[in-house]
Amino acid sequence: MSAPRTVKTYVPATSANLGPGFDTLGIALAYGDELTAVTRDTPGATVTVTGVGEGEVPTDETNLVVRAVAHVFESLGRDMPGLNISAHNRIPHGRGMGSSGSAIVSGVMIAKGLLESDPDQPLVLSEEELLAFATELEGHPDNVAPALFGGLTIAWTNETGPKFKRLMVHRGVFPLVLVPSFTMSTALARSLQPKQVPHEDAVFNVSRSALLIAALTQSPELLLEATEDRLHQNYRGEAMPQTRDLISELRAAGYPAVVSGAGPSVLVLANGPAERLAAADLVAARGDDWRVLLLAVDSKGATVETIPA
Repeated sequence: MSAPRTVKTYVPATSANLGPGFDTLGIALAYGDELTAVTRDTPGATVTVTGVGEGEVPTDETNLVVRAVAHVFESLGRDMPGLNISAHNRIPHGRGMGSSGSAIVSGVMIAKGLLESDPDQPLVLSEEELLAFATELEGHPDNVAPALFGGLTIAWTNETGPKFKRLMVHRGVFPLVLVPSFTMSTALARSLQPKQVPHEDAVFNVSRSALLIAALTQSPELLLEATEDRLHQNYRGEAMPQTRDLISELRAAGYPAVVSGAGPSVLVLANGPAERLAAADLVAARGDDWRVLLLAVDSKGATVETIPA
């Protein structure tokens, strides 16, 4: 019998798109899931879940975290060890805060820790490999890139695979996430978008995406105008009218509010703590059931720690 190895990982929540940066921009938020994986001699995997998803998500090999671990090992031609995984989840599911991307990144990071600590054949995975494995399962890199690397990320794909550029967010940006009680299917949200958009809308979003990079890294006072979008939010609005209406109310009051990911959560990229508190007060005064999360930008991204036997 081999000595058990223990790997601990933390993966932050994310918000993708950020208004005009559709399928390209993402930001990591200091609010994440913590998982511990312990190897065992018997094959397969068992998952124990506490917090979000407890009693709802699979607890066997079909769990998304386990599937991600298995994907990495299979891609590298290695045998995945048997695993007991404990997951303490905080990221809401189906709310546009990157829960599926976080689960995938958790599995990729567990695989990274296990491979690097392999007593017989240790293997170190590069950032490019981590992103490639996660993107293969997620389908696009805009959520998994900030989950992996933290901060603000620009993600794209070329003929060699997914790529990313990480940027530091200006210290004057204060994220506020408003989480509703209802969920939204990412697949449904994507199906509501047209395959073609007017030329002027495409040009509009190019300008706002470029401006948003400047606003998030250098000039937070430009965030309201920089978060304008014509590519996806209006088309998805009919499927989540409460989200649409809250965003309209916040923006009319001068707060940079956007759909978080595919929704239905709302992200406000406030210019300073006072603006964030004022936006939170506006939501509280509505008297509905939006959960208010005052969060920091996660600058580290996913972490992994191997505990000696």
